[in-house]
Amino acid sequence: MERIMPEKVKYPIGQQDFKVLRQQGRLYVDKTRYIEQLVEEDQYYFLGRPRRFGKSLFLSTLKYFFEGERELFKGLYIDSIEWSWEKYPVLHLDLNPERYSDKGMLENILNSRLKEWEKEYDIENDGADYSQRFRRIIESAHGKTGRQVVILVDEYDKPLVGNLNRPDQFEYFQEKLASVYSNFKSSAEHIKLVFITGVSRFSKLSVFSDLNNLRDISFSDDFADICGITESELHHYFIPGIQKLADVEGISFEEACAELKLNYDGYRFSRRRSDIYNPWSVLNAMRESVVQDYWAETGKPTIVVEALRNLNVDLEKILNTDCTLDQLKGLDLSNIEPLPLLYQTGYLTIKAYDRETKLYNLGIPNREVSRDLFKALLPYYISVERDTPDSVARDILNSIIKGEPEKMMESINIFLAGIPYEMKIEDKNNFHNAIYILLRLIGARTETEVHTSDGRIDLVVKTPKFIYIIELKFEKDSQTAVNQIEKKQYDLQFRHDPRQIFHIGANFNNTTRRLDKPEIRKIK
Repeated sequence: MERIMPEKVKYPIGQQDFKVLRQQGRLYVDKTRYIEQLVEEDQYYFLGRPRRFGKSLFLSTLKYFFEGERELFKGLYIDSIEWSWEKYPVLHLDLNPERYSDKGMLENILNSRLKEWEKEYDIENDGADYSQRFRRIIESAHGKTGRQVVILVDEYDKPLVGNLNRPDQFEYFQEKLASVYSNFKSSAEHIKLVFITGVSRFSKLSVFSDLNNLRDISFSDDFADICGITESELHHYFIPGIQKLADVEGISFEEACAELKLNYDGYRFSRRRSDIYNPWSVLNAMRESVVQDYWAETGKPTIVVEALRNLNVDLEKILNTDCTLDQLKGLDLSNIEPLPLLYQTGYLTIKAYDRETKLYNLGIPNREVSRDLFKALLPYYISVERDTPDSVARDILNSIIKGEPEKMMESINIFLAGIPYEMKIEDKNNFHNAIYILLRLIGARTETEVHTSDGRIDLVVKTPKFIYIIELKFEKDSQTAVNQIEKKQYDLQFRHDPRQIFHIGANFNNTTRRLDKPEIRKIK
């Protein structure tokens, strides 16, 4: 491939139409090898990926491939295989543009697309329902062209995800979509390929209940890299952009790569494949020549945050846990579990797989996602003045770095003082979550529930020079907390560490809504 010089690179930010992208000479990470696999193996596919992960662009690529526009694929992998390049009828339903705040939005999209297809294939609309109209379109398209139909559905679940907290509207959208999607099975003889994308894979949901031959490739090793950017793709397509980033920031090429990896890498969607970079964030970082939080700007994790808060989960445990594949696959809307919700929306990802136990270890993908999640969670636990968080966060971080535990605890108390009185802090779990979120948000290297031979340490905060062992109590006293650290020898594993160790016992007083005076002991 011809080396791309920096001044020639056009990054496809927000460009999801493959034809426009290619005609404008924008950078395209070649994923067309997966098209060959799709057409050879099955008829019906589902792919689940987080938002802004390239699903729409891949569907657009499929569209133009099946429409036979070979010129667009010159120089790409798929142009090298043996293929007739005949034009197939393609029905592309994109549900992504609307917010679906009312029922009419879905009807407008469905009716508009059906009208276009009816006009294209000379079908009279006699007032039939959506399901009947769609079935006629599929049959007519096959009959008039002599070729089976390709059906592409982008973000099938957008109307559903946006209405998780509105049962009546959710059920209405579910019924309408199910009536359209039911034709995928009943019209199988007229269909060449069905490819459906979305964020969530709902369980116990009748939208696809009849389509028992739908192949879910969301966790497939063979299709793990179908969206996103791999390490090898980063170094193949983005060398000029990385070098420009390094030059602008005044760092080395290697340091620029490390920054990109820390912030945008870490996603994994199968048992054996390597990590994947978020494509939206990488493309923006290349265009702007600066590493910052781009994915967070595309949407707020409101549903995720509300679910975590309502379920009163232990954040320390849920954000680093093991689970089965079945737990990851389904979202049961009558009983929402945090793990599949966090995974499918991109706030957790696979970090490791144990072949013997068949368990997946989950964790937060990268620094960008971590900041986005904890920034969104913080207001649900602590309410502070607009200008307070950043300044107090800096004070906390500075005191941690300088080895000033008294100042650290004083600053934490400023945050805790902002907990609204209407918020229930009835248990230790909420208190722990608030402290955990705060320390993670400011960038402190924090480990929680650290196991020892005689129990578990609540919090361990590490810097290059200091180790803080923190025991948190709720409605007890600070003395009891620090005594527990020493009685159970929580610092035993750090005895040979050259860093200065602090034991900190802290108690949250629910009456004063603050920490009592902490007990702090300098060990060495």
